[in-house]
Amino acid sequence: MKAIDLMTPRVITIGVDETVADAARKMLENHISGMPVVNAAGDVVGIISEGDLLRRVELGTQRHRSWWLGMMSGGTLPAEDFIKSHARKVADVMTSHVTSVDGNASPEEVVRLMETHRIKRVPVVERGALVGIISRANLLRALASVLPETTAAAPDDRALKERVTAAVKELDWEARSHDAIVVRNGVVHLWGFVSSGSQRDAVRVAAEGVPGVKGVENNLQVVDAAESGAWGL
Repeated sequence: MKAIDLMTPRVITIGVDETVADAARKMLENHISGMPVVNAAGDVVGIISEGDLLRRVELGTQRHRSWWLGMMSGGTLPAEDFIKSHARKVADVMTSHVTSVDGNASPEEVVRLMETHRIKRVPVVERGALVGIISRANLLRALASVLPETTAAAPDDRALKERVTAAVKELDWEARSHDAIVVRNGVVHLWGFVSSGSQRDAVRVAAEGVPGVKGVENNLQVVDAAESGAWGL
């Protein structure tokens, strides 16, 4: 799966010379929280989102920084705040640094960019031209489409226990992390001890991922490794 498979090809955009009011209306009309900003040639030159429109003088929400912070920045921060809250054109309030990918980017690359830059959408470009956009919703739709269905009839409890045991044993931890696995009517009951809460959750997730499992009762207890001798482990 590549970016071109994930993206939405029909992209709502706005021009650099359009107004802040135009941007707000377009986002509301199309039920989106942000969009690419393009120049006359159709190249992506920025991104404008709801966050860029929160600090506005019309709303009385403009930022008021302390005088000393303004002095330490050489007046740069107050000037930037003024532009964000008073400017009328999209070009002045948009985020000009655009993080984009090409159509061959992997989902992992897209997610890494979203996490690194703390953004919700990534434009997809080919030779500078905008061809699509990937949002968090696109990734969720892809996830929903590849997750295995869980509505199939569950195998008998003995066979299901064997499959759960095999899945849990693939985790690279000591055997005590899955001392006992009991399956009743398709519900898995986990018993034993682990060294951390994350290990406890990982064993549960491994069991939940086995086709046919109707539910998981996680009774694993977290004990410090130094105390394991007290439990006869």
